[in-house]
Amino acid sequence: MKKTLSIIALSIIGFGLVSCKKENKETQSPEAVATDSTAVGTPVTADSAATSVTGEAPAAPVSNQPSTSIALSESNFDFGKIKKGDKVEHVYEVTNTGKNPLVISEVKPGCGCTAPDFTKEPIMPGKKGKITLHFDSSSFDGNVQKYADVFANVEKSPIKLTFTANIQP
Repeated sequence: MKKTLSIIALSIIGFGLVSCKKENKETQSPEAVATDSTAVGTPVTADSAATSVTGEAPAAPVSNQPSTSIALSESNFDFGKIKKGDKVEHVYEVTNTGKNPLVISEVKPGCGCTAPDFTKEPIMPGKKGKITLHFDSSSFDGNVQKYADVFANVEKSPIKLTFTANIQP
């Protein structure tokens, strides 16, 4: 019983740490603004895999698909200056660089201000798919950095996609 209550308490605390709050690059620690450095067109590796607020990899949805590999056109995008209230989107292109079909099972944004769309059907080896992140800037001012975790049948899942924007009044 104590173990169950401890897990519930940790879950509640953990959920409190992830929110849709304003972020200001000038006041964040260097760790808070670090971005994923996956090189363009290279397969995702252990170094570029995402971790959660607790430092552990988030639990991936169970997949019975054989593993494959993926290359991203980019893992970070900068919208630059946008007006508060603008709704913007960016398309991240993914390529299946493995030998089995790539199945994206889920794209989970870090906050409610970001909505994902993604290729739902299996992506055959050598073929491309898309992940689109839609961002609503209505609740933000200044510099923000947001992310989404991509769960797929790759060895180091989830893959973290990030974007930044400078929201002007």
